[in-house]
Amino acid sequence: MVAAATVPLIKPRLGILAGRGRFPVLVSSSARDMGHNPYIVAIEGEADQDWSGFDHCVLGIGDVAGLSALIRREKIGTLMLAGGIDRRPRFRDIRPTWSSLAAAPSLLRTLLSGGDDQILRAAIGLLEKQGVQVVGAQTVAPGLLSQIGPLGKLEPRPSDQADIAAAEQAALALGQLDVGQGAVSVGGRVIALEGLEGTDLMLERVAGLRAAGRLPRGRGGVLVKMCKPEQDERADLPSIGPDTVTNAHAAGLSGIAVEAGRTLVLERELVVTLANRLGVFVTGLGPDDERGKR
Repeated sequence: MVAAATVPLIKPRLGILAGRGRFPVLVSSSARDMGHNPYIVAIEGEADQDWSGFDHCVLGIGDVAGLSALIRREKIGTLMLAGGIDRRPRFRDIRPTWSSLAAAPSLLRTLLSGGDDQILRAAIGLLEKQGVQVVGAQTVAPGLLSQIGPLGKLEPRPSDQADIAAAEQAALALGQLDVGQGAVSVGGRVIALEGLEGTDLMLERVAGLRAAGRLPRGRGGVLVKMCKPEQDERADLPSIGPDTVTNAHAAGLSGIAVEAGRTLVLERELVVTLANRLGVFVTGLGPDDERGKR
């Protein structure tokens, strides 16, 4: 968990750049509970929730000029990014400000050849040039971060530890390449890595392997999600939710392990209810020396 002393002060007004999924709603509601009046910038073609209960607008994914005008008009001092983005902005989508034109060539190179984390860092840099501070969604919703140990009734069995160790190392190696954040191990062997398709489609592939008899019988397996080694924690933290539990069960896995303090658990109560009902463990991983003591 982020220490209280290191949590940045949110400068009024708070703006939330909302992508797809329920995560932006959870963050916005948490911010409101903390006394903020967040302004929601729903990303066109990505945001898929009803924002009628909040001050909001819809902007194109590369509309820097529109965002800059909005920041001035609404006196936004802090921005956070929340929710998924399925597509990369095309260069023709970008409407720069005069001050951001100098960054256009390097931004184009990043869009064409950069990994997800490189693109997010470039986006954060552009936002900061608008005079706002960019903070992680966990600043207003720290309760979404996973903690060390099991979330539900079930814990990893001794036989699951080899799968956790193998998938963790694979996820970290994958993150080093700025490709994905998750891996699946069955019988101590890594059998799936998360690519651009995301966790749910990776789990569908595992379910297909299971149905085709390509995986060892009687071996469950584990999904592990880890932060990328160079992850900017202000955006794109690993996350799991109810669908992750359902899909892990459909893939025949025994459980899910995530990096504690750096992974978001969305709709935690439903995650725990589903995990208990389906017989899937969900656990938070601490440092290696702490895991070895359990």
